[in-house]
This record gives sequence, C-alpha cells and structure tokens, in this order.
Amino acid sequence: MSIPSPTCIALAGPTASGKSAASMAIAQRWPVEIVSVDSALVYRGMDIGTAKPTPAELAQVPHHLIDILDPLQSYSAADFVRDTTRLVGEIHQRGRTALLVGGTMLYFKALLVGLDDMPVADALVRDRIDARARLLGWPALHSELARVDPVTAARLPSTDAQRIQRALEVFEVSGRPLASFQTGRTSNPDSPLASSHLISLEPLDRAWLHARIAQRFDAMLAGGFVDEVLRLRARGDLSTALPSMRCVGYRQAWELLDAHGGTLAPAPMAELRELGIAATRQLAKRQLTWLRSMPQRRVIACDAPDALARVLESVHSLLGAPP
Repeated sequence: MSIPSPTCIALAGPTASGKSAASMAIAQRWPVEIVSVDSALVYRGMDIGTAKPTPAELAQVPHHLIDILDPLQSYSAADFVRDTTRLVGEIHQRGRTALLVGGTMLYFKALLVGLDDMPVADALVRDRIDARARLLGWPALHSELARVDPVTAARLPSTDAQRIQRALEVFEVSGRPLASFQTGRTSNPDSPLASSHLISLEPLDRAWLHARIAQRFDAMLAGGFVDEVLRLRARGDLSTALPSMRCVGYRQAWELLDAHGGTLAPAPMAELRELGIAATRQLAKRQLTWLRSMPQRRVIACDAPDALARVLESVHSLLGAPP
C-alpha cells in the first residue's frame, strides 16, 4: 500500500542560502503552490530590500502571502498559522502540494509547535520603549530586561533591539516576564506540516554564506534600494516603530537617512552597506540557531556543489516522481 503524499512540505534556511532558486526548480517539476514564510514579503511596496520574487517568477507558479498588506499593518505568527492552515487545505483540494518557503523561523516554529497565549502588541508601549532606547541605547534596555525577565535576557544579545523591545513590551503590558508565557511545547498535533517534511538549507562554511549576503546586499543597493526606502518615507505615515520598517536593511537605511537629513551621500552609503551586511549576518545567525532547534529537519549543505540535486532528491522521497 502506497503512503499518501504530504499536503505540504517546507524549504527553510537562512537568508541568501538559495531557497528561492530551489523552490522554483521544485515548482518546475511537481504540481506545487508556494506559500511564503517571510514576515517582510507580506508588505506591498517593499520589493528590492526583501528580494521579492520577480513578476516572471510569480507568473510561473502560484505564490501566496506576498503583497497582502500595507506597511502600516502588522502581521503576527498567529495570522501566519491561520492563513497557512487555510491555504494548505485549499491547495490540497486543487490536487496540488503546498510548498512553504522562507526564513522567518518564528513562523515555522509556530506552525510546527503551536503558539503560546501571548499579549497582543501595544503600539503606545512600543513607542515608549523605542524612545528610551534612543535616549539610553539598547544595551541599557537589555540590562533593564535582565532585572524583570532574567531568563529571556540571558538568551538575547544586548543589541537585539527587536526581541528586547518585545520582551519589555510583554512585561509592561502584562506584568509578567515573556518566559512565563513560553510553555516549551515540542509538537503540535494539529499542524499541517510534519517536522520530517522540513528541508533545511544550511552552509558548511559560514564564509560562503557571508559572501552571498554581501553580494545580495550590493545587488539591492545597485537595484535602487535607497530609492525604495525614500518612497516609503515620502508617504509620511511610516516609521521604524512599525514591524515593516524594522525589517533588516530598511531599519538601517531609515535611521541613516534620519541622521543625514534625508539623503545619503557616498560616505553614508558606504556606512549603509556595512550596517546592512552586518545586520543581515546577524539575522542569518539567528535563523540557523532556530533551525538547529528542529532536530527532525532534513539538512542539506547549501554550499555543496550538488545542493540543488539533493533538494530535488528529498522532494522526490516525499512526493514521488514528478508527473
């Protein structure tokens, strides 16, 4: 008796690991629809800095959860789980397999493990925390977090602004440390994705990934990334207090533009390149840490010469031969 194909499989990995190219290769061989697992691709008008799929790629295979929100809006892990669970069912009804592709590891973990009942975001509290950070610096707020939530502070670097902010926000809203909401669950029986169906692209040589990150950021700068940020600023209703503008690259560009009167001459542009690449490296490091907490994933060395062939072999083992 044959084993039925899964309703969804996933392709994860750090930024610049080759996920997009591999997903398109899969889509050329199997009847799949791609579901983006990326907290930045949901936003309209943020194309260059997110390495959003090109119009040609979007036309080749159905994509979901891309360009669904204005940058003023927020999109949570709970939103992702709800939307993805619905999409997986709809794609399956069409006789196809959902291919989940991306690098937002919180979304993958939420889908695989489930979500704790966390307090919702509070923009006013977040603004107050940001104001303190501008005055005192994030290391000082990390010390503040250590006094009220030592468990969370111990696992966060003092420069991880986004997570320090969220932990302080949770404490100020609820009076409880973030760690008290985290139950440590290891599985979610209702998840549409089994952890053994997660293919993970991870480099053997970190220097290879760093070179790819630098090349990609340079391509973004050459492709008009700063002009894209300037267009977003010109709206007049966005700021780095919003999740969209805290995305890697956008935050660094926005803050440098603030510091230099709204324009970037050659010297600040060089600084943006340095800051953007450093921030992207830190993101990749966090992504790899998340992935290593998922022991049943299928690891493929993305810097190996046969990486794509091995990805296709893994998909073959899950979906069978291409039709």
